Amino acid sequence: MIFDVEYETMPREALETIQLKRLQATCERAYATVPFYRKKFDDAKVKPADIKSLDDINRLPFTTKQDLRDNYPFGMFATPMDKVIRIHASSGTTGQPTVVGYTKKDIDTWASLMARALAAGGATKDDIIHNAYGYGLFTGGLGVHYGAEKLGASVIPVSGGNTKRQIIIMKDFGPTILTATPSYTLHLAEVAEEMGVDFKELKFKFGIFGAEPWSEKMREEIELKLNITAVDIYGLSEVMGPGVANECFQAKKGLHVFEDHFIPEIIDENTLESQPFGTSGELVFTTITKEAFPIIRYRTRDITMLNPEPCICGRTMVRMNRVSGRSDDMLIIRGVNVFPSQIESVLMETEGVDPHYQLVVDRADNLDMLTVMVEIGEASFFDEVKKLQHLEQTITENIKETLGVSVKTKLVEPKSIARSEGKAVRVIDNRKI
Repeated sequence: MIFDVEYETMPREALETIQLKRLQATCERAYATVPFYRKKFDDAKVKPADIKSLDDINRLPFTTKQDLRDNYPFGMFATPMDKVIRIHASSGTTGQPTVVGYTKKDIDTWASLMARALAAGGATKDDIIHNAYGYGLFTGGLGVHYGAEKLGASVIPVSGGNTKRQIIIMKDFGPTILTATPSYTLHLAEVAEEMGVDFKELKFKFGIFGAEPWSEKMREEIELKLNITAVDIYGLSEVMGPGVANECFQAKKGLHVFEDHFIPEIIDENTLESQPFGTSGELVFTTITKEAFPIIRYRTRDITMLNPEPCICGRTMVRMNRVSGRSDDMLIIRGVNVFPSQIESVLMETEGVDPHYQLVVDRADNLDMLTVMVEIGEASFFDEVKKLQHLEQTITENIKETLGVSVKTKLVEPKSIARSEGKAVRVIDNRKI
C-alpha cells in the first residue's frame, strides 16, 4: 500500500518544482528568524533571493551537530515558543544534547510521513503495531506511535525494556507489526526462546527496524529467528525523527527518501563537494517544510549513496542505500578505516557465533589494537578448546582478508555481552586520542 499516492509517485519534474518553491521559502524564513542562519548566510555571501534553482543549494552553508550544541537549547528555533507544542532531544551520549522543536503543523507532518514509512514497510490500518522503540525525549517511540495512529492501525506503546512482559504481550495481544532497534529485536528473540515461545506461532508479518546501522546478514538473522519480513527505517531527531526514509517490503533495495519534505545530498566528507548519484559519501539533509526547527544542509555523518531509479513498488523518489556506518563512528586502526557494520557482516557469515559483539580498541606502545569480542552459540559452547581456537583464528583471518586490518578475536560465553534496550553499544574505545 502507498499511503500518499500523489506525492510518493510524483514525476521527477513536478517534484523538483515543489522542492524549489519550498526550499526558497525555508531559506527566507530561516534567514529572517534564526540569527545563526542569518550570520551563516552573510558569511557565505548568499541571500535567500539568490536561490534560483535546486543547484543553488550548493551555495548554502552547512549545519553541524556542534552548531546545534552551540545554540543550546532553543537558539535554532524559527518560531516563538508559544507556537512550539513538542520538544525532543538527543540522548547526549557524545556531548551536550541537541534540542529540536515542533509546531502543531510539524507534528501533523511527522505523523503523515511516519504513516508513509509504516505503509512502505507493510503496515495497514488493519494491523496491530507492537512499538518497542523508546518513548520520551528520544523521537523513535512517539514518532512511530503518531504514524501508526495516522495510518489507522492499532498501536501498543510498549516501549523498550521489560522484555519478558513484551513476549507475553506478543502472545496475548497478537500484534502483526514489530518496530524496534535491530539489536533489541535479536534480544527479544533470545528471551522468547528462553521462555519457550516460538515466533512462528505468533502473528507477526513485518518488522520495521532502525536507529542503528545493521547489515544484510543481520536482516537475514532477524527474518529467520522471528519469521517476518524485515525492512529498514531511517531518521534522525535533528531532521525530524524516524520517517525521513523507509524501505518498501516489495523490493527491500534502498530506503525511499520523502523528498517533498527533505532534500538529500551526498558530499565528499573531506572536500565537502556534492557527489553524483551512485557515489558513496556523507548524507546531508535540508528540511523544506518544517516550521519550528528548519535545518539547512545538515551533515548527518551517515555514509550511504543515493539511487534515483524508480522502484518496483511504484514510488518515484530517490532511494538511499542502507547506512554503512558513520564518518564520526569510523575507527581508524593503523591507517585502515573500519566500520562496525563491516565486521558485523563477517561475523554473521561465520557459523558457531551469535550476532552479539563488541569492538574494543586499545593503544599500547603507540600502536592500535582492535579486539573483536563475539559470543559463541550455545551449540559451540561445549566444543573442545582446539575447535574454539580454530574458530577464533577463522574469524581473525576473515576480517583480515575482508577489511585489510589485523585484529584479535576473543570468543566469550553466550549472553555475556551486555544487551541494550535501545541502540547497541558496539565500540569501546580505550585510546586517549
